[in-house]
Amino acid sequence: MPLFHRNSVSSSSSARSIEEPNQRSHGLFGGRNSHSSRSPRRSSGSYSSGHTQRRSLLGRHHEDPSIAAAKEQVFRAESAEKAADHALRESRMAVREARDHVKRLEHEAAEEARLAKHKQHQAKSISKRAKPLGRKSGLLTGYPCQLPLTMIGHV
Repeated sequence: MPLFHRNSVSSSSSARSIEEPNQRSHGLFGGRNSHSSRSPRRSSGSYSSGHTQRRSLLGRHHEDPSIAAAKEQVFRAESAEKAADHALRESRMAVREARDHVKRLEHEAAEEARLAKHKQHQAKSISKRAKPLGRKSGLLTGYPCQLPLTMIGHV
C-alpha cells in the first residue's frame, strides 16, 4: 500500500487521523478552533467578520463627531477660499475695465479738445477776415455809416 495512493481507503483514513491532531493544536489558540477542523474552512470565518465590524467603526458611516466637524470646517474653508479667489478675479477684472473706460474717456476728451482747439483757430481766422466788412464809409471816423431810413430799401 503506497503512502500517496489516491484510491486507497486506509491511506485516506490514516491521513485524516494524522491531520486532525495537527489541526487541533495548530496556532496560538488551537483549542478554540477545534470545531472548525471538522468543517471546511471559509474565508468569512469568525475573524473576518470581526474585522469587518472594526472596519465599519472606522468607516464614514460611523465617523467620530470631532473628525466629522473638522472635515466640515476644512470643506467650508476650502469653499470660502474658492469664493474669495473668484471674487478677487472678478474685482481685478472690474478694476481693469474701469481703468480702460477712464483711458477711453481721456482719449475721447483729448480728441474733443483737439477738435475744439482747431475749431477755435478756424473761428478766429474767419473773425479776422470778417472784421473789415461793412466799414467802407466809416473807415475814417471809426463809426459805421448811418444811412437815413428812407434810403435803406433803395440801396
